[in-house]
Amino acid sequence: MRYLVISDIHANLAALEAVLEDADDFDELWCLGDLVGYGPKPNECIERVRSFAHTSLAGNHDWAALGKLDLSSFNAVARAANEWTQRQLTSSSRTYLGGLSPSLQQRDFALAHASPREPVWEYIMDTSTAYQNFEYFSTPFCLVGHTHVPVLFELDEQNQRCETMIPPLPKPVDLGPRRAIINPGSVGQPRDGDPRASYAILDGEGDEMTWTFHRVSYPIEVTQEQMRASGLPRRLIDRLEIGR
Repeated sequence: MRYLVISDIHANLAALEAVLEDADDFDELWCLGDLVGYGPKPNECIERVRSFAHTSLAGNHDWAALGKLDLSSFNAVARAANEWTQRQLTSSSRTYLGGLSPSLQQRDFALAHASPREPVWEYIMDTSTAYQNFEYFSTPFCLVGHTHVPVLFELDEQNQRCETMIPPLPKPVDLGPRRAIINPGSVGQPRDGDPRASYAILDGEGDEMTWTFHRVSYPIEVTQEQMRASGLPRRLIDRLEIGR
């Protein structure tokens, strides 16, 4: 089986389409949440994901768009974008997002939008936070999003610490025997200084699985113009160019 693993699309249809074209042939799509928020095409991105055999989580921006989170917990530009998104969502999109959970399990993988310890809000940005989270899932691997930064944290149980792999990597990563927490990065709003859309391919089954990080360019100016036309905050428009 070949899985396309994505996260944090953030209503950026141009970026999503570039990822789908670049990934080419896959059996199933796994989305780790935040289909909407920030970007200009929330309903279109939801429908595009739904057109594939897929599993999706709810992210904090998805919940915000449904009114399930207090918008005062977001910064000013995120709050403005979420208020705009709330006005745009169709009833079909609302029903779909409302049926998603921020965490679940698929085969040997725990899936959580933010972290297994706190699936909606916690950011796993460092080895200390990653290490603490291993006790909150029992599967060999956990896939997370939320930070918009691609990374792999591998557990070294003997020395009670984590080792970090940051792409680009020279070859696919063989999964196992060590447990790992892995983030594919963000499709629609990368924050690692690389503005290209980020995604991953999980290939294989059982004891023979590989994980490959990927980046693909997309027409950023198309998304930016759509955002301007929608009246979305300037800060969100500008940051797409720098990947921060």
